[in-house]
Amino acid sequence: MSVETQLFSIGTEAAGARLDSFLASQLKDLSRTRIQHSIADGDILVNERVVKPSYRLRDGDQIEIDLPEPPPVEIVPEPIPLDIVYEDDELIVVNKPAGMVVHPGAGIDSGTLVHALVYHFNSLSEAAGSTRPGIVHRLDKETSGLLVVAKNNTAHERLAESFHNREVFKLYNALVYGQVSRDRGEIDARIGRSPHNRTRMSVLRGGAGRAAHTIFEVVKRYQEFTLLDVQIKTGRTHQIRVHLAHIGHPVVGDATYGGGRENSIRNATNKRVVRSLKRQFLHSAELAFDHPGTRARLEFAAPLPLELSSIVSEIV
Repeated sequence: MSVETQLFSIGTEAAGARLDSFLASQLKDLSRTRIQHSIADGDILVNERVVKPSYRLRDGDQIEIDLPEPPPVEIVPEPIPLDIVYEDDELIVVNKPAGMVVHPGAGIDSGTLVHALVYHFNSLSEAAGSTRPGIVHRLDKETSGLLVVAKNNTAHERLAESFHNREVFKLYNALVYGQVSRDRGEIDARIGRSPHNRTRMSVLRGGAGRAAHTIFEVVKRYQEFTLLDVQIKTGRTHQIRVHLAHIGHPVVGDATYGGGRENSIRNATNKRVVRSLKRQFLHSAELAFDHPGTRARLEFAAPLPLELSSIVSEIV
C-alpha cells in the first residue's frame, strides 16, 4: 500500500479553526466527508493523538496525515450476487460474505460490496462520498454478516445519527482462543493506530486513541476455545479483534491480532479444524435499529455461515 504522509504545523493564523475545516481548505483533492472519515479512523492525528473532526486547532499543534492513495472515482457496476435480507424504499440489509471488501480503497478497485450494490440498485446515498455509495458502516473483509445500506441521503444521515448516538444494536459471534473465565464481561479500553505499525490498531493509554466499549458473554466453552456473543457500543476500527486480543483471547483465524496462537493448539482435531479455516471467526449475527423513515424498530438475524458452523460442530 502506498501511503502519503503530510505534516502541518499550526500557527496563530489557523488557531481556533475546526480541524476538518482547516484540512478541507488545505487538501483540495479530498472531500470534507473523506477527511472526517480519515480523522475518525485515526489516519489523521493532532500531536500524535486521535481527535474529533470538530477539534479546535491551537497555536503549535502538529497535524500528521497518513492517507493511502485515493481510490478510483468511477465505480463500475459488477454482477456480484448479494444475499439481501431486507429491502424497502429507504434501505437495504445485506448479509455480507467473508472475503468481500466493503468499499474500494488503495489497491482494491473491483469486487467490493459497493461494486455489487451499484449493479443491483438504481439509487444509493451519496453522503459518504462517490466511492462509498450507500455505505453507512463497515465490516472487516474477513468478517461476515449483517450490514445496512442507505438508498438516499436522508436515510443515510438518520442511520448515521443512530449509530453515533449508540441506538443501533450490534451483536457478533466470535470464537476465541483459550477458555474465558468470566461468563460475562465488559472491556473499556481506548483504541487508536499502533505507534509501532500504522496498519494495525491497538489499545492506547494515557488518554490517547478513541473510547471503545465492548461487552461479551460466553455461549460455550471448549477445551481450547470459547464461543462468545459480543456486543459493541462503539464502532472503532477492528474493535472486537483488538479488545479480545487485549484480554488474552484473540479471535480464531485472525492473522493480524492472533499472535500465532494456532501454533499452541494441542488437540489434534482442534489443530486440524482451525487450520482448515481460511478466515477469522467473527460474524455479525444480529442488527437492530429504528427505521429512518417510519421510526419502527427493525430487527435482523443471520445464522453462522457453513464454514463457521462446521468449525464449532467439530472442535472439542
